[in-house]
Formats: sequence, structure tokens, C-alpha cells
Amino acid sequence: MATIVDVAKLAGVTPTTVSRVINNRGYISEKTRNKVNEAMDQLGYQPNEIARSLTKQKSNTIGVIVPHISHPYFAKLISNLENEASKNGYKIILCNSKEKAEKEKQYLDMCKSNRVAGIILCSGNVESNKINTGNIPVVLLEKNFEDGKLGIQCDNYQGGKLATEHLIKSGCKRLLHFSGVIDEDMPADNREKAFIDICNENNVEYFIRKYDIDTYNEMNYYGYIKETLKEIENIDGIFASSDLIAAQVIQVCNELNIRIPQDIKLVGFDDVEIAKLTTPTITTIHQPIKEMAKLAIELVDSKYKNIEVNEQTILPIELVIRNSTLNK
Repeated sequence: MATIVDVAKLAGVTPTTVSRVINNRGYISEKTRNKVNEAMDQLGYQPNEIARSLTKQKSNTIGVIVPHISHPYFAKLISNLENEASKNGYKIILCNSKEKAEKEKQYLDMCKSNRVAGIILCSGNVESNKINTGNIPVVLLEKNFEDGKLGIQCDNYQGGKLATEHLIKSGCKRLLHFSGVIDEDMPADNREKAFIDICNENNVEYFIRKYDIDTYNEMNYYGYIKETLKEIENIDGIFASSDLIAAQVIQVCNELNIRIPQDIKLVGFDDVEIAKLTTPTITTIHQPIKEMAKLAIELVDSKYKNIEVNEQTILPIELVIRNSTLNK
């Protein structure tokens, strides 16, 4: 088994330099860094993350806990978190809680025992006041803000406002909002609040439908959407709380011979890849996922280095108009 000395010899540098490359400490030229990485690849050398964390009291790893790794929003978020972590010399430990509080608690304990540099928590089943990670910083991503805890959200209210205003300006007079999970309290609920406010301000008739946790976990909204569209007639505008739901609205409308956008105009939320792949493409609210991931990693890194940070941040969103609201 190759050692750090073997890597140093092959790369033509000292073991100390190899250690600095591995731990991303001090200035190392790009040429030297590449030589060391090539030597590690050639020898199949793998740094011992646990041993490193014991030596340094913390590791260069960040725990990321999400409720569903296969959901398009979380898949995009994870990809951006990993990319930003790598840029800053960190690796991520990815944990899929599947909306189970017990699993979330186990992952939090695992991250704590592994002495991670920080935890980014996107799953919301363990109450924040019961999260005990010692001095390991926790970033709450799209969870309700709490005093003394780091938090990042997009401007959910503004997103709901822009989506609803766009539907009304497009001529819609009878709106339907596919909202969030029944009895859940999340920042995304502000999308529904804005929808109600804007409809009331414009004297527009509206309906709201929430779904149960099983539907959310299965990510299969087809039956729930079909039942709703059969129950509520003459809807001419739909605001879906995610692009995944919006894509399934298109699927149901195709089966029911409802034309989008001629009969119903549709707006989603997130601006993930699926919004560009459907026919028609989906008008949506762009979440700044890349910026949220970048800031989350920066918060962990700053706390790791004892740098003061703004604890709570709301990032702006924007409306992206595509074919699902454009008359042809």
C-alpha cells in the first residue's frame, strides 16, 4: 500500500508538500498540486479522512442531508454543493433522510462523530432546537430561520407573487395553486401566501390544493392532479409549487385533452432541467440554486475559520417565461 512518502518521491517533492496539498493548506503552485495529484492517482493513494479528522479535530468534509436525492431540485442542489465544496478544498458526505426523523437524527450524529467541518441541512424532520452538533456549524437551507442558526432561503413570497401576477396579466381569471404538504411548516408556504394575496388584490377566483406526505415522498402527483382538474372545472391558470408538479400537470392535461397554454396557462417553481424538456416548456420561477450552494459552502468555510458571517440570507428569484404561458 502506497504511503505519503511514496507519493512525495514520485512527485519529486517533500512529504510536507504532499500533506499541504491533501489538506489544502498554505500556498501551493498549480504545477506542484497537479504533480502531487497525478502521483496519488498513479499510486492509488487514498488519504485517510478519519485519521486526518482526529489529528485536526475536524475534517475537510461537509455533511449534506437531503430528504430525496432523486428529486430534480435536490439533485441540482447536490451537484452545485459538491462543485462548490471541491473548489474550497472540501468533500461532501451525502445523506438521504427520505423524510424520516430517525434517519435524519442518525445522520446528524454520524456527521458529529466524524467531526465534519459543517452540516448543510435541507431535510426538516428533526426540530432545530433538538439538533445538538456541538461546535459544528449547521446551515439550514430552505428551512425556517431560527435565532442563532445559519440559514439560507430564496424569496419564496416574491416568487409566488411574480408567478400569480404573470398568470393574471396573461388573462387568467380562475386560478389553481398546487401548494405544499398538508400540515408542514416550511418557507415554501410563503408561495401560497403570496398567491392568495395577489388573487385577493385583483379579485380573481382561486383554489388551493395541498398533498399528503406520501404523495410527496413518492413524487407521483399524477392521480392527485387528475382528480383535482376533474373536480374543479374551467380553471384557466395553474401555479405549481415545483417544476416536477408542473411537468405532471402537462402529462394529465394531455390525457384530458386540455391544451397548454391555450386552455390553461401554467407556471412552475425551481427552474430545474425538466422545465426545459417538456412540451410545452414550462414558465417558472428561477431559484438561485447555484448561488444558494455557493453561499452555504462559504458559510461553513467561514465558520470553520472563525470568520464572522451574516447568519440569515434571503436570495432573490426571477420569473423565466417559456411556452406554457405564451399564446401562439
